Formats: sequence, C-alpha cells, structure tokens
Amino acid sequence: MRAIGYFREGNDKGQSLAEQSHLFLEFCQANGYQALATFLEPIQDDSGNSGYWQMVEFLKSQGQRSFLMVAVSTLKTLGTALPEAARHYFQITSLGVRVMKIDDGSDPGESLVKLWSEEQKGKGLGQRVRAAMRRKAVKGEVLGRPPYGYEVGPRRRLRIIPEEGSVIRYIFRLYLKDGLGIRRIARRLNEESLRTRRGGLWSMVTIRDILRNRAYVGTYSRLGVKVPASHAPLVSSADFRQVQDRLDNRRPVATTRQAAPFLLSGLAYCGYCRSKTIGVTRRQRWLRRKDGAEMSAQYRYYQCGSKANRSLCQYHTRRAEELEEDVRRGLLGEGGISRSALVVGDEEGVLAGEEKRRRQLRAKLGRLNRQLDQHMEAAATGTVTTEEAWKSNLALATQQLRVESALSDVEKQLRQRVSKMERRQQRDRALDSLRDEWPRLEFAQQQDLLRELVDKVIVRDGGVEILVRP
Repeated sequence: MRAIGYFREGNDKGQSLAEQSHLFLEFCQANGYQALATFLEPIQDDSGNSGYWQMVEFLKSQGQRSFLMVAVSTLKTLGTALPEAARHYFQITSLGVRVMKIDDGSDPGESLVKLWSEEQKGKGLGQRVRAAMRRKAVKGEVLGRPPYGYEVGPRRRLRIIPEEGSVIRYIFRLYLKDGLGIRRIARRLNEESLRTRRGGLWSMVTIRDILRNRAYVGTYSRLGVKVPASHAPLVSSADFRQVQDRLDNRRPVATTRQAAPFLLSGLAYCGYCRSKTIGVTRRQRWLRRKDGAEMSAQYRYYQCGSKANRSLCQYHTRRAEELEEDVRRGLLGEGGISRSALVVGDEEGVLAGEEKRRRQLRAKLGRLNRQLDQHMEAAATGTVTTEEAWKSNLALATQQLRVESALSDVEKQLRQRVSKMERRQQRDRALDSLRDEWPRLEFAQQQDLLRELVDKVIVRDGGVEILVRP
C-alpha cells in the first residue's frame, strides 16, 4: 500500500506541520506502507493552487489507485468546515483511493453522518447563543474583555479604572495637545515605565487602536450593535473628533534626499561591461575673466558604476538630460514601441464568452455541492440510509471533479487573456502619456511611465539601445 500524507496548518488537534509529518511517517513504518508523497495546506492560500488540488492532480496521475491511500489526522483535515471536508472525502473516494486516520487507521467517513448531525444541532445552539449575546449588547452589557481603562462594573456596565483611565487621558492629551505622533507616544509611555494591562510595552498598533476606540467617549460597540452613552466617557466627543480628523489627514512624512534623482535609475546599464550606471551630480565653480565674479553650474550625468566603484571599466559617461530625452524619442520614434493592433470588440466578445462559461460552471458546481449536502442531511435525519447517501454522493463527487477541472482551465485562460489585454491597453496609455503629457508630469510619474515601458537601457558612447518590456 502506498500512502500519501495530507496535512493542514493549524489543524483541529493543534498539531504543527512537523508533528503531523512525523506522525505520518511513524504510521507508515508501523503498518508497512510506502510513504509516497505529502501535501500541505496553508492557513490561507489565494493562489488558486491549494495543496488539496495538487494532491487530487497527483492522484489522477497514478495507476492502480486501489493500492493508494490518503492519511489525515481527522476528517476535518480535509476542509476548514465539515461540508467542505465531506465533499473532499467523497471526491478522493470517487477516485478509488482510500482515506485513513493516522492515529488508528480507521476510515474517517464512518463518523461523517454522526458529525453532520451534531454540527446541525450545534448550529441551532450557536444561533440561540448569538441571539442572547446580541440582546445583552443592546442593553450595553459587557461581552468579553473590557477595553484598557475600564472594568466590568454593576449591571455588567463598563466602569472606569482610575489608574488606567488617567493613562488613556494622557495618551489623548499627548496626541491632541502636545502634538506627539503615535510612535513617540508609545516611546514616552515606555520611557516613563507605564505598562499595558498585561505588563507589556506599548506599541504603535496599541496606541492607534486606543485613539480610534469609541468606547472612550462612552459608546459601547459589540456584534454590530452601538449603544451611545452606555458608560462614563474618558475623553470628550469634541476631542475625539479632532483626533479622528488628525488621524485621517495624517500622511507619512517622506525624508527629502539632497541628491537630485535620476529618471533612468535602475534601468540604465553600461554597454561595455553590463554594470548598472549610477547618477552623478557635480557642481563646478569658476571666476569670470572680465569682472572676477564667481560663476557656478551643475552637471548631471550617468556613469558606469563598475568604473566608479571598482575601476573595472573605462570612463563612459552620458549627460543625464540628453540620455533621458534619447530614450523618450527612441520609444516613440521609428523602431520603438508600436501601438497594439487591438480589436476591442473581438477581445471583449471572447472575454464575455469565457466569463459566461465560468458562471455556468460555478452555478453547476454550486448545485452539485448543495445536492451532496442535502444527501448528508437526509442520512443524518434517517430519511435515507447511509449506503444510499454514499452511493449518490460518490456519483456527485465524480461530477464535481470534472466541473472543477473544467472551471480551473477556464479561469486560467480567462486570467491570461485579461492580463494580456490589460497589459496591451496599459502600454498604449503609457505611450500616449509619453508623447502628449510628458512635460506636465511630475518626476515620479515620468519615472513610473518609463518603468512601465522599459526593461533595460544599454548605454554606449555613440548611442543607446532600448530593451522594452514584453
């Protein structure tokens, strides 16, 4: 028997990936299984290529699947929620592959109906608990841990802790009256040996959250419920509004560089040694012959970085303004970047067709998922037998895999087509700006525009070679 390990980061047993891997290898050794491969599922994956679907593609590629098995810690390793875990269980089983629990080698699907029934009961209980909590929140009764500066008082209302309350007022005064920023406030509190409720150091995040918390003007917020004047405030509403305005309008202050920036920084390379060029600024002074007045001028040029830093090349330089203008003219002139021969109607028609196909596949997958859930519900309530539900769900799982595969292909093609079309349109807009708006653009906009169009600029004494981005 060949075994495949499937692990989930942060599984319901609290085991690390290393612990799950170790237990899997012990399981294989104890039972004489060949450890064939392992697949990992991170806590969050937005790539569209999850560990589960990598495993499914691997299983499809294997021959004699009756000798394959997937080892998991528990059934819920197969999904973040029980319905997803159930669908994945049936999909793997529909491929002719067994699923086993690492701890005892049993089939986790044997407890699926029981778990489904318990979860449905738990949902009803959870809804009743949330409704009761919401009723308490409407009354302003404290739920969970009170914010710094308060404790739970009579009738479960927030009550000020004098020592912590004075710190909250101090924080707002430092920000509003003394003009200190969030970082300096945290440093001031730490320097004065004031500590958080848990005895820790203050951080920028903690200070920012305090300045944003409406609890300090007497408003209790929980579960989407806001109750004004539910408890004694620590700061006035007027001061709180001023703090919010200042936070909203605050922008990080950029440090100003003394040296003038260069448009082709990071793009220009020496045509002789292929090292990056560096921007150099020189100021020259001299005395005018006629009246002896001192004159000065600033020169900016690109120089081979290898020559400047390691003396490994010759003294090749180009005046900055001339080189930058040569690059701009080269991009717009003959032999430069041509505008895309884009037939928008055709492109949009193809995209619309693929998007329609994606919607149809998603709708079909949703119907199949709902049918599988209904079969599990029927088995949990005894409407149908477990055997009948299993047979129906295996057939549904086979269809799900086909639809998922088709949907993955369509989405991949759609992403590629959209990316290609957007890239072409973006390049056309950049060329228009390069031709029509260049003198009016700020330096950062000009530099972004060149980086959008240019991959490298090869600088030689007698000319320039522009390598455009694909």
